[in-house]
Amino acid sequence: MSKSMTKLDVSKILGKVPADKEFRFSTGVGTFTGATANSLSDFATKLTTIDVKSVLFHHPRGDFQRWIEGSLGDAELADRMRMMPTGLSGENLRGQMLKMIETRLGELKRLS
Repeated sequence: MSKSMTKLDVSKILGKVPADKEFRFSTGVGTFTGATANSLSDFATKLTTIDVKSVLFHHPRGDFQRWIEGSLGDAELADRMRMMPTGLSGENLRGQMLKMIETRLGELKRLS
């Protein structure tokens, strides 16, 4: 965890983003599922139920990582996600991501 992370940084990462910054889940180019996430905890919740095709579409493209870093401001979690092994099956990938996000949420809540 970055020693230079302030309570304001933590608050931004744990907070909600405006509607135009929400993550929009798709299963392919132009195939929006109708599901969006407006915070890291909302993202984790949606990740548990979203069609696994969406996970397999977004993760290799770096969409999750870009949203987490760009919209939420959590470069550390985005970097951790970039380091995940390639070739994980859909449910295994989903499980690894959820575990990583839950760990990060716990770290951030301890700092807030």
